[in-house]
Parts: sequence; C-alpha cells; structure tokens
Amino acid sequence: MNIRGMHRDPAYQAELGENLYFYSRVTCVITMILTLGGVGLDMAFYPSHAREFAWVRVGAATLVGLVLLSYTQPWGRKNIRALTYLWLSVPQAMISWMIYRTEGEQSIYFVGLTFALSGIGFFLPLSVVEALAFGGATLAGYGLACAMRPGGIEHISVWLGSSLFVLFYTIIAVMIAVYSEKWRWLSFQLKAEVQKKNIELRETNTALAEVKGQLIQREKMAALGTLSAGLLHEVNNPVNYSLMAINMALMDPAAAQSAELKESLSDAREGMQRVQNIVSDLKTFAYQKAGDDSQRMFLLEKAIQSALRLTSFELKGVEITLALPQDTHVLGDEPAIIGVLINLLSNAALALARAAPGQPRIVLSGEHRDGRLWLTVRDNGTGIAPEHIGRVLEPFFTTRDVGAGLGLGLSVSYGIIQRHGGTLSVTSEFGAWTEFAFDLAAPQP
Repeated sequence: MNIRGMHRDPAYQAELGENLYFYSRVTCVITMILTLGGVGLDMAFYPSHAREFAWVRVGAATLVGLVLLSYTQPWGRKNIRALTYLWLSVPQAMISWMIYRTEGEQSIYFVGLTFALSGIGFFLPLSVVEALAFGGATLAGYGLACAMRPGGIEHISVWLGSSLFVLFYTIIAVMIAVYSEKWRWLSFQLKAEVQKKNIELRETNTALAEVKGQLIQREKMAALGTLSAGLLHEVNNPVNYSLMAINMALMDPAAAQSAELKESLSDAREGMQRVQNIVSDLKTFAYQKAGDDSQRMFLLEKAIQSALRLTSFELKGVEITLALPQDTHVLGDEPAIIGVLINLLSNAALALARAAPGQPRIVLSGEHRDGRLWLTVRDNGTGIAPEHIGRVLEPFFTTRDVGAGLGLGLSVSYGIIQRHGGTLSVTSEFGAWTEFAFDLAAPQP
C-alpha cells in the first residue's frame, strides 16, 4: 500500500472526510444513548453515587449533542476532525472521573474505557496515528484517575492488570485502524479504476456506435449502388432508343413545319437526357467496385452538380449560388464526397423549409489554401441553437422529429472528411444562417 500516495491524494482525502462526517454523526448518537443508559449501571454498582453520576452523564451527553449540532453548520463540517477528537474525549474523561470518584483501580468502570476503545476502532475511520494517540490518552487518563485518588494506587497488581486490558484494547484499536485504512485505500483505488474503465467503455461504445452508423450508411450506399447499376443497365437501352426516335422525329419535315411539335419533341429529348443524367449520378454516387482507387483525381464542381441534381426535389424554389475557383480538381473518393454534399444540401433544405425565408438561398463557395481546396455550404435557414452547435457532429444526435432521421448523416460525413485528411466544421448564427466547411487535397503539379 502506497501510504505516501494515500495521504497526498486529494480525492481520497475528500472521500475520507465524507466518511468521517457520516460515521462521526452516527457514533455521536450511539455515544449519547450509551452515556445516558449507563444510569442503570450506576444504580446497580454504585447506588450512593447514582444521582451525582446521572447529572454528569446528562452533561456529557449534552456536550456530545452540541458537537453533533455543530456538524450542521459550515464551520462544523470544515473542522470535523477536530470536533471528533473533542467529543471522543468527553466520555473517556467522564469515565476516568467516575473511576476517581469510586474505587480507583478496583472500579468496574475501567471496562467502559475498553468499550470506547473498541468502538472507535470499529466505527470511526481514524488513522493508525489517531487510534494510537486515543489509546495512549485513555491509558494515561486511567492512570491519573487511579493515582490522584486519596491514598493513590492501593493494589498495584489490580492496577497493572486493568492497565494491561486497556493496553490490549489500544493495540486492537490500532490493528483495526491499520487494516481499515488499508481497506479504505484499496477500495478507493478499485472504485477509481472502475470509474476509469466505465469512462473508457463509454468512449468505446461511442466509437462503436459511430462505426456502426458508418457501416449502416455504407450498406445503404452499396444497396443503392446495386440498384443504380441495374437501373442503368435496364433503363439505358430504352432511353437510347427513345432519344434516337426523338432525334429522327426532329429531322422530319413535319417537325420543321410545326413549331408546337418541334417544341414538344425537344422537351421530350431534354427529359430523356435528364433521366440519363440522374441514373449516371446515382451510379457515380453509390456504386464503386472493390479495389477502386479511393484517392483518385476528380472535379469537385462535377461532384457538386451531381449532388444538386440528386437533391433537386428538396431544393425546389431555393436559389443556388456557386462561387468556385477555375480549377476544382481534388483527390479523394468521389462517391463518398458526393454523399457528403448531398447530406449538407439536404440539411440546408430542411433548415430553409423550417425558416421559410422570403428568399431561400444556398451558397457554395470554394478557395485554394495551402495546397487544399476548401468548400463552404451556407444557407439562410433557421441556424443552430447554441446548446446544439457542439453536438451536431455527434452520432445519433438529431433535431428532427422522431422517425425522421437517425442523426448519423453529419457524423458519417465528418468521418469521411477526416479519412480524407480534412476537417468538417460548422458555424452558425441562430435564426439567421448556418455554414459547413470542409477541405480536400488538391493535386500538386
């Protein structure tokens, strides 16, 4: 047992103080009860002193009770250890005085001294030094009570025998203090270790929850990728046939003579091309073969356009402004970055729908800094409440209605950007705007 560490550990000393506060109060009450209950012993063994001793017992119990009341005050709790020494000396002094007033070394009251010694050893969290000092003071008090009587100590053998009993109980109290102190320290260390393990377990659970969220998202993306690939295969051929037919129809003289027919055919061709783009964007976003290079070069502007097309339904009526540099080549996992952009745009669309501003607007701006391309997505929606700003990137945190989301999108996006060596950050003014920003590596010449 590291005694030096035990006495220097502030947390342990604080816990020890709390234990002393509790047990000192309990022992005060027990002492008062036993002190007053000793009137029966006075009447049985020394009836001639019963009245005198009764008043002394009431006085001693009152002193202990006053100490107990002082514990309810701040200064009492602050001086708990000194007050404990004070009330512990009251019953010992009372018993020593009774020994003096009765038969000295032959008085049966020396047994009371031994009871007090064993009691403090069992009930109070005293240190070894404190237990030894209390036992020494008790033994000295007993010796003085016997020696100061008229005639002094008359039966040396009886006095020695009783003193040995008091000494034995002092040794017992000290040994109890030794093992109690060791047990308290080991118990404190074990509790501290359990708390540390609990913190580590919570951190592990949080990390596992984040990993689980990312796996769920990857599984959804993989399913969407398989669907997209199938759609591309099944839809591409009929779309191509339709486009060929529309183009042939546009070349027909009848189409040239009818402005309405030509306009209708042009609209149909534009719709078919849009279908092609949507399916192609879905494949780019969600489908990636195993072994593909996740740090290949791509145009961020193209990824933004794909994300805008895939979220076009949510962004109806929203003004989209792009302020991008001329060169938007970056290195990374294009499908994953498209996923991040979709998540940021969807969140912005939700914030705009809630705020319903007169001119809903999303601004995507980029700039090169220190070999990286920084992109910000800013909306003029509801903003983020100050108490939520530090939690929006946590797994499973969401302000949406129950069933409207798991709160995984931003945490997964954070993990994706972190995997790319960048940082996803958020700033906001509640009720006015929100801005997310992240950076990606730019290819070096």
